Amino acid sequence: MEMSFMLLLLLPLLQSVLLQLTATSSSAAISKPDCKEQCGNVKIPYPFGIGPNCYHDKSYEITCDTSSRSPKPFLHMYNLEVMDINWLGKNHRLIDKMEDEQVLTVGIPLSDMCKSKVSIDFDGSPYRFSNWFNVLVVVGCGGSVNLKDRSGNILMGCATVCVNNIVDITKGCSGIGCCQASFITYNNILRQSSVSEYFYGKGLDFYRTDLDHEGNTSSCDMRVGLIDSRSVNKFSQSTVPTILKWKGPASYAQANTNQQRVNFSCQDESFSELSSFTCSCHYTHEGNPYLPYGCRVMRECRKCSHRCTWTEDPSHQYRRYYCEKIPLSQLGPVLGFSLGTVLIVLLLGCYWLYRVLKKRKEVRRKTEFFKRNGGLLLEQQIYSSEGASQKTKVFPVTELEKATDNFNKNRILGQGGQGTVYKGMLKDGRIVAIKKSKKVDENQLEQFINEVVILSETNHRNVVRLLGCCLETEVPLLVYEFIQNGSLYQHIHNTSEDFHITWKMRLQMAAESADAVAYLHSSSSAPIYHRDIKSSNILLDAKYRAKVSDFGTSRVIDIEQTHLTTCVIGTYGYLDPEYFQSQQFTEKSDVYSFGVVLVELITGKKPICPTPDGGWISLAVEFMSHMENSRLSDILDARVLNEGKEEEFVAVAELAKQCLNMNGKERPTMKEIAMVLDGIRSSPLPYSTEPNSMVGQGVMMRINDNQVGYLSTDTICSDFGPR
Repeated sequence: MEMSFMLLLLLPLLQSVLLQLTATSSSAAISKPDCKEQCGNVKIPYPFGIGPNCYHDKSYEITCDTSSRSPKPFLHMYNLEVMDINWLGKNHRLIDKMEDEQVLTVGIPLSDMCKSKVSIDFDGSPYRFSNWFNVLVVVGCGGSVNLKDRSGNILMGCATVCVNNIVDITKGCSGIGCCQASFITYNNILRQSSVSEYFYGKGLDFYRTDLDHEGNTSSCDMRVGLIDSRSVNKFSQSTVPTILKWKGPASYAQANTNQQRVNFSCQDESFSELSSFTCSCHYTHEGNPYLPYGCRVMRECRKCSHRCTWTEDPSHQYRRYYCEKIPLSQLGPVLGFSLGTVLIVLLLGCYWLYRVLKKRKEVRRKTEFFKRNGGLLLEQQIYSSEGASQKTKVFPVTELEKATDNFNKNRILGQGGQGTVYKGMLKDGRIVAIKKSKKVDENQLEQFINEVVILSETNHRNVVRLLGCCLETEVPLLVYEFIQNGSLYQHIHNTSEDFHITWKMRLQMAAESADAVAYLHSSSSAPIYHRDIKSSNILLDAKYRAKVSDFGTSRVIDIEQTHLTTCVIGTYGYLDPEYFQSQQFTEKSDVYSFGVVLVELITGKKPICPTPDGGWISLAVEFMSHMENSRLSDILDARVLNEGKEEEFVAVAELAKQCLNMNGKERPTMKEIAMVLDGIRSSPLPYSTEPNSMVGQGVMMRINDNQVGYLSTDTICSDFGPR
C-alpha cells in the first residue's frame, strides 16, 4: 500500500520531468553540435560560431571575452563588439521591423573629425551598413559633415551650430549641438547610396563653420557616426550601436535550396560581386535555417489539421499563433474532394479484391479440373515411370492460351468427332498442334493417363510425337508436334493441278504408315491399338513422309488381354464389320482399316462412294466386288496408272483384299503388311511394256502359285490363324 501511495505521489513529478525533457528535445538547436550557443546575453547562431569548427569561415568567427564580469562577444575579423544577432527564424512572435531582417548590432567608436577618423571597410565581406536602420549623426559645434560615395558624390550631410559651445543632446538632435541625416527621403524611398554601404570613414568630409569675425577658431570637438536610429540620443558612451546587414554562406544555402525543403526557403540577394543568400524559416516555423532540419514547427501550430495563422495581441507588439478553422465555404470542396478520393480508393479496392477473388477462383477451378482429369495420377505415373519425366510435360493452360491466341477460331487446323485441333506456337518458338477434346469418360481417366504417359514415350519416325498435355481445363488438351503438309486424305481427294502425289510416293506413304502401326502393335512398351486408322489421320511432313496421328480413341492393351469391349468407335467406311458383330476390337480391326487406306491409294476414291441411283456404298465393298469379277482396272486411279508397274498395282490390290477379309483371323498382321509393302517398293518385277496392257484384258488379277519372288501365297497369307 505504501509503495502504491509513493508511486501516486511521484507520478505528477515524473510527468513534469518528461514534459520538460520533451520540450527541451523539441527546441531547435541554433549552433553546430558541441559548440557554444551563447556568450553573455547574446545568442550565437550558425554560420557564426565560437571556437574551431563552429563557424562557417573566418568572417563569421566570434570570440567571447570573459575578462569582465559580463562576457562580451566580438566579431574577430573587425574586433567589433557584437551586441545582438538577429536571423530570420529567431523569433517570429515579435512585431518589429528588425525581427524581419537579418541584421547584426555591433558597437563602433565615434569618429573624431578633429583628430583621427575611424575607418571601417566591409568590402568583400558578408556585412553591410544598413541604410534603413542607421542615421548619420554629427555631434559638436561649428562644423558640417558630408557623406560621399566612392566617386566623390555627396549623398547626405548636416551642420551644427552652438551657443557658447554648449552641446546638449537631451533636447534632441535638431541642429543645435547635434544634427542627423537619414538615408530615407521624405517619400520613404532609400537614397541611391548602396556604395556607401561598403565602407565608413573614408567618405566623410568635414568643414569648419565656427570661425569668428577675425577668422579665429574655437576648440574643435566634432564626432560623427552611423548610429541605430533608436539610439540617437545616447552619446554618453564612446561606442555606439550600429546596425549591419549580414548574409549567409552561398554554398550551404544553394545545397539546401536544391533539397527543396518545406520548412524554410532561401533567396539570392547578392552584394555586388559577392554571392550570398538570405535564408528564413517559414512563418509557422522557428529555429536556424542554416542548420540541417534547423527550422521546427512552432508549438502552437503542431496540432493544426488545416492551417496555422496569427494575429496581433492587444499591445501590438507580439504575434499570437493559432489553428485556423476551415470556413464553411471551403468545407464543401474539401468534403467533396475527400469523398471523391475515398470513392476512388474504394472502387480501386473493390476492383483489386474482385481480381484477387477471380484469380483465386480460377486457380481453384484449375486445381479441380487437374484433379478430375487425372493430374495426380499423371504425376504419380511420371515419377514412377523411368524416363517419363523427361518426355511427358504438363503444360499450364495460360501457356496454351497464349500459344493459340486464346483458342482463336482462325487457328483451327481441323475438327472431328474427337475434338478440335488448333495451331499454336509455344514460348520456346516451337510450332505445335493442340487438340481440344470434346469429352472425356471420367470412368476411364486412369486408362487415359496411362495412354498419355505411354504415347509420350513412343518414339518412331512415322508416329506423330505427343509432347505433353494440359489438365487444367474442363477437357484435357493434348499437345502434338506440328506436321505442316496436311493429311493423306487431302492430297488424294482434294488434289490441285499444281501438285499430286505420285504412285511411288503413295507406296512410300503406305509402307511408312504400315511400319508405324506395326510398331504400335508389337514394338512399343505396351501394345497400342489405334482404332481409328484412316487417310485423314496419316499426316505428311515437309518431305512428304507419313506420320500416323490422332490417338484420341487409341487404347493400351495389357499383355494378357486379347480384346477390349467398348462402345462403337472409329469412322464409318473404315470400321471392321466383324467389330459390329462381336463388339471386340483387336489388332486385326486396325488391319481392316488400313486395308481401306490401301484401296484409297490405288483407286483415288473416298471410303464412302455415291451410287448411280443416288445412294451410298462402301469403297471396301465396291473394291471387293471388282476383285471378285476380275475388273481391277476399272477402279484404278487414272492419275497414277501410267506411273507404276502392272505387278505393283496387282500386288497392292491383293494385299488390300487380304486386309479386308471378313474373317479377322485370316487377315495378315501389320508387321507382315509392312514387310510386303517394303518388298513391293524395293524388288524389280517384270511387267508388260505395251501401253495400257492392263486395260480391257479381263484377266483375273490375283496372285497365284506360278508368280515368282516375294509375292507367293506363302508370303502374304502365311499362318493367318488366331492372333
